[in-house]
Amino acid sequence: MAYYPEPVARLIEALQRLPGIGPKTAQRLTFFLLKRPVAEVRELSEALVAVKDRIVYCGTCFNVTDQNPCRLCSDPARDGRLLCVVEEPNDLMAMERTGEYRGRYHVLLGALSPLDGIGPDDLKVRELLARLEGSSIAEVILATNPNVEGEATALYLAKLLRPLGVRLTRIARGLPVGGDLEYADQVTLSKALEGRREIG
Repeated sequence: MAYYPEPVARLIEALQRLPGIGPKTAQRLTFFLLKRPVAEVRELSEALVAVKDRIVYCGTCFNVTDQNPCRLCSDPARDGRLLCVVEEPNDLMAMERTGEYRGRYHVLLGALSPLDGIGPDDLKVRELLARLEGSSIAEVILATNPNVEGEATALYLAKLLRPLGVRLTRIARGLPVGGDLEYADQVTLSKALEGRREIG
């Protein structure tokens, strides 16, 4: 990148550190930002700094928040007997968008991944166990992702939580609405059959 002026090269390099951004996308974004008004770029940089300055993890559920405890943990209308365990804050937001779930959450801040060196001590597992101890939580919903890491995490948590006597459930997996059977893979079809329920 010797042919770019130093500030341009520095921005391209910085953008490449973001997930999913390769050299070409970083260059495109840099030149897009160069064309934008200074006020717009300043607003972006201030938003980035504000996120780092003002956002923390909730001390109870580990969701991202600007207040501790977060709004979800502080909401007395939420059902304290239900606890949904998710991998990341964006998974929590996906659950909230459904408008179906009114319980509380616990964010693990990752999933077990031995290949990446992520073990139970790297997740908020101890905090989950401490939260369940002596609580009124009656059901724990394991809503980890339906991939190898998510399944391993759910199995590990189930093994840990079973002796505590809480009801353990796993979110259903299967066919997406609007999907065709002929395009579904074998694992998805198997999970759809496994999670079938009565009609009527």
